[in-house]
Amino acid sequence: MTRHGERLSIGQVAEETALSVHALRFFEREGLFLHPVARTSGGQRVYGRADVEWLQLCNRLRESGMPIAVIREFAGLVRSGAGNEEARLALLRAHEREVEARMAGLAAHLEIIRGKVATYERHVREGTAAGVWAPGDRAGQDTDPA
Repeated sequence: MTRHGERLSIGQVAEETALSVHALRFFEREGLFLHPVARTSGGQRVYGRADVEWLQLCNRLRESGMPIAVIREFAGLVRSGAGNEEARLALLRAHEREVEARMAGLAAHLEIIRGKVATYERHVREGTAAGVWAPGDRAGQDTDPA
């Protein structure tokens, strides 16, 4: 039995976490699990509910841009047990700042895109969209470059 008594196959975990079987094996090779993955007598991987929850967190961190090396470091700290919570917190805070900075950059990009959408909507609505920022037609360009 695994922790919490539930035994899940690699396929079940892949389905539940939206990670491929290949990704699960990669996570294992990279040392991202909190403990060695259990195996059946036939050598098949067996996961528990705690593994699924940990994988979901790792995947969120990865999808939010945390490098695998940092996830590995975080996993190592968690594996080490109590006493290093400050170090874990520092890793998470640093990542939080990085994600916030990317989000701020995306927000600025979105504002530019919204402005262009508004410009095109106005031109389409007014029937003046023909020639808006047409390549090679400088005379036909609107004063508001699209």
